[in-house]
Amino acid sequence: MTQLTGDSVAELFAGAVTLAKAGEKVAPRGMATREVLDVHMRLTQPRARLLHAPPARILNPAFAVAETVWHLSGSDDPWIFDYNARLRRYADDGVLRGAYGPRMRHWAGRVDQLYRVVDILKEDADSRRALIQLYDPALDSAGHKDVPCTLGFAFRLRAGRLHMTTTMRGQDVWIGMPYDLFFYTVLHELVAGWLGADLGDFHHQVGSLHIYDNHLDDAEQLTSLAASEIMPDLTTPWDGFDQLLRHVQAGELTGHPGWDAMSETMDSYRWWRNGAYGEAWRQAGRVGGPLGQALTSWYSELERRAGSQSSADAAAGVR
Repeated sequence: MTQLTGDSVAELFAGAVTLAKAGEKVAPRGMATREVLDVHMRLTQPRARLLHAPPARILNPAFAVAETVWHLSGSDDPWIFDYNARLRRYADDGVLRGAYGPRMRHWAGRVDQLYRVVDILKEDADSRRALIQLYDPALDSAGHKDVPCTLGFAFRLRAGRLHMTTTMRGQDVWIGMPYDLFFYTVLHELVAGWLGADLGDFHHQVGSLHIYDNHLDDAEQLTSLAASEIMPDLTTPWDGFDQLLRHVQAGELTGHPGWDAMSETMDSYRWWRNGAYGEAWRQAGRVGGPLGQALTSWYSELERRAGSQSSADAAAGVR
C-alpha cells in the first residue's frame, strides 16, 4: 500500500497527481487511464479542504458547496445540475441513481445513518460500529449509469479526537478528488462538532487512484502549491441542521458565519448562471476568505474560456 500524508488538501492533491501520473496503463470502459492500486492518504488538518491551484487546476467552489449541501440534506433532486451540468450524462431518467444523500440520510427509506453515527458514539465512545454505508449491491447491480465511487465512511472517537476514514473503490484524482475531499471533510467536522470532540485525522482509502490520459497535459502544468487555507468553522447543532441546509440552498443567511459564506457562494453562482455577471462578481467579493478567492478565480477562468461562447455556456462544464 502506498501512503501519502499532508497538512492540507493542496499537499495531498499534488502528491496524488504525481503518484497517479506514474501509474500503470489501464483502460476501464475503454478510457485510457494511469492507475495506482491501494493508496492511503492522511489529512492532518481537515479544514484545509479547499484546493486553490491556478492556473493548472481551478475549481468551481459553488459546486463544491452545492454538492456538499445536496449530500448532507439527503437529496437526489436535479437542482444539483444547475451547478454542474455535466452530471446529467450520468443520470437515468433525470435522476442520479448513485446519489449519496438518500443512502446516507434515508437508507431503504427509513434509516438516517448520519444520525445513527452520532447516536452510537454518544452511547459508546469506543465503538467500532459508527459507519455509513453507501454502496448497495441491490441498487448498484441494476445497470444504472451512476454507481457510487465511495463505499462508505467510518468514524472512530479516540482520546477526545474524532477520526474519519473514507473507503473508495476508485478515485479520479484530477477531476473528482478536490470536490470529494471538500464534502468528506465537512462531514467529518460536523460529526466531531455534534459529539463535542476535537477534529482528528481524515483518512482516505482508495482502491484505484487514477488519472485519465486526457488530463495528463493539464497535470504537467501543476507546479508547487501553497498549502490550502484553513476554512471557517462549520460546527452547528444537530437540532435545526436540516433547516440550516435549506436556508443555504436558497441563498439565505443563517447567522452562522461559516455557513453564510457557503450560502453566499451558491447565491453568487446563481447570479452568474442567470447572466448577471456584475452582481456575481460583487457578491464574490463580499464572500471573502478562501471561498471568495476561489470564486473570483473561477469567474476569471470562465471568462477566459468563453471566447466566442457566452459565459453561461462555458459555465455548463464546471468540473
